[in-house]
Amino acid sequence: MSAPEPTGKPQSAPDPLPPLTPSARGARLPVSRWFVLAGAGVLLIFVIAVSAILLALITTQEARRTLVDAVDPAALQTLRVARAVQTQEGAIRGYGLTGERQYLDTYHRGIAEERSATDEIARLAPQLPQGYGVRRQIREITDATGAWRRDYAEPVVARTDESGPGRLTDLAKDNLQRFSAVRSALDTQQALLGRLHDTARDRLYSGWNTIYAAVAALVCAMVLAIVFCALIVRRAVTGPVARLTRQVRAVAAGDFDHELGVERPAELWELSGHIDGMRHRIMTEWQSSVEARRQIAEQAEELKRSNRELEQFAYVASHDLQEPLRKVASFTQMLEQRYADRLDDRARQYIAFAVDGAHRMQLLINDLLDFSRVGRVGDEREELDTGDALAHALRNLDTRLSETGATVTHDDMPKVVGNRTLLTQLFQNLVGNALKFRSEEPPRVHVGVRRDGDVWEFSCSDNGIGVEPKYADRIFLIFQRLHPRDVYPGTGIGLALCRKIVEYHGGRIWLDTSEGTGATFRWTLPALGDPDE
Repeated sequence: MSAPEPTGKPQSAPDPLPPLTPSARGARLPVSRWFVLAGAGVLLIFVIAVSAILLALITTQEARRTLVDAVDPAALQTLRVARAVQTQEGAIRGYGLTGERQYLDTYHRGIAEERSATDEIARLAPQLPQGYGVRRQIREITDATGAWRRDYAEPVVARTDESGPGRLTDLAKDNLQRFSAVRSALDTQQALLGRLHDTARDRLYSGWNTIYAAVAALVCAMVLAIVFCALIVRRAVTGPVARLTRQVRAVAAGDFDHELGVERPAELWELSGHIDGMRHRIMTEWQSSVEARRQIAEQAEELKRSNRELEQFAYVASHDLQEPLRKVASFTQMLEQRYADRLDDRARQYIAFAVDGAHRMQLLINDLLDFSRVGRVGDEREELDTGDALAHALRNLDTRLSETGATVTHDDMPKVVGNRTLLTQLFQNLVGNALKFRSEEPPRVHVGVRRDGDVWEFSCSDNGIGVEPKYADRIFLIFQRLHPRDVYPGTGIGLALCRKIVEYHGGRIWLDTSEGTGATFRWTLPALGDPDE
């Protein structure tokens, strides 16, 4: 039974809050402006610090590239030149004294090594800083080694080839003079590269120091910005919010007449004004709701009384209303039996109509009572075996099963918590529908079940005439019939009762339209235990 309509004047949509009246707030800026200024200052400091860091990184990168990619490789190649020259000097002396060809081969390899290192220094020279005379020093090294080979090494080779090995006393002076020039040129080159190494290292250290200083400045700026923002928040936000909180707490404690409001900042002044407007509105609505609750309580009591009367009517209908129907049917049949010889065919037909109508009225009343009792009468739930409920339903349908030659099979049925009578009625209605809407073949009905998470999914499939998919929702509505009563008898309550029973147990029922022949109804019931059980 639906609840009665509430009495009284219908409530309209609430009016908007009235506009706030500005008050004198002085020349103070709103909180958002303070944060914008603080943010702009922090951003400026951040840009300057980041720019300094980027410039320092560029300088540091250039210094590192000069040091790692040019100066240090050039110094390494200078050492190669010095080792190659030393190799040449030792090899040529050994060849002059012994005349063995291996010394001469070593001498030529030293020349090749020297030229390779010199060429590598010449390739690195453009990457070195200008003004240090690296290229000129390379030429001096080349000239010195060339003069040493011309004045000492080559004469030694020529004399040894012509006269054989011997002492080189007469050429010792030239060797000493020219080789001293080579050493001097190499020492000058190494000293020059050492100065370049020190300069690049100093630039590298200077760049890192600049980066450290910029990062320190950035950290200090961020700390100052945080402190400044904290002061803004404390003065312009937390203080006024604390005052507003105390005012709201006073209202929440029951002082509903306590007015709310703070003067600054502008945002909180506006917010407190709106809150105070809502306080006024809530007080008005609360006073109205007190009266509305009183009316609702009266309506709820009236609804309970109506429901009790409805239940009382249902019990009366189950006995008192069916007794006159039984009398009408029985006395009409007695009338037919006693006066059969005086009645014509039309009178007997009228009597049959009356008896059939009384029987159908009794069936309809019983179905309606069953439908109304679900969830209200006999709410005894217990752990039960659905196989027992199915077996009980099949025993109730034993006569129809024999008449139709039907075959009913089923899977292993699980245990659930439910009402034994209602679940028996559920199976009986579904199997009975399969027997009623059968095809020309003997009915074959299968009740299946499978575990789906925390529910059991049941199914009832048959080989009958089936249901068109477009009627999948309509068939579960009460008094909805798809066939005339003279073709398939019934009240149109069976499937509606099935849906009410399943929903009462916490499940759902539907028609599976994917099946090809016959009809398949599926429904779920909550399962017991874990899914693996």
